[in-house]
Amino acid sequence: MSGLDLTLAALADPVRRHAIELLRREPRPAGELASALGLRPPAMSRHLRILRQASLVEEERRDDDARVRVYRLRRERFDELRAWVEEVEAFWADQLDAFKEHAERTRGAPRARGKR
Repeated sequence: MSGLDLTLAALADPVRRHAIELLRREPRPAGELASALGLRPPAMSRHLRILRQASLVEEERRDDDARVRVYRLRRERFDELRAWVEEVEAFWADQLDAFKEHAERTRGAPRARGKR
């Protein structure tokens, strides 16, 4: 699976997207994420594992308590996703421009009528 495929698969789940939204504001411990999302710790761990495997988040252990893992977003995958979306948008913009040009060119042309 490519990086983009992993990213899209990870972001397909609304819980993981909500976790990303929370992490956009600031890094957070796993327990705080679980609490904010109304999940039990094992369920949150599964979601975080998928986000880590997709390289969307990274974890770090706190110096004062090695049991606590703090999660933060990784920018690289989001940059790849943005670039892909921009390519798709450019494709559709080109297609719409070509259609507009065609419509303007043929606007005044007489239309062929079918025989009755």
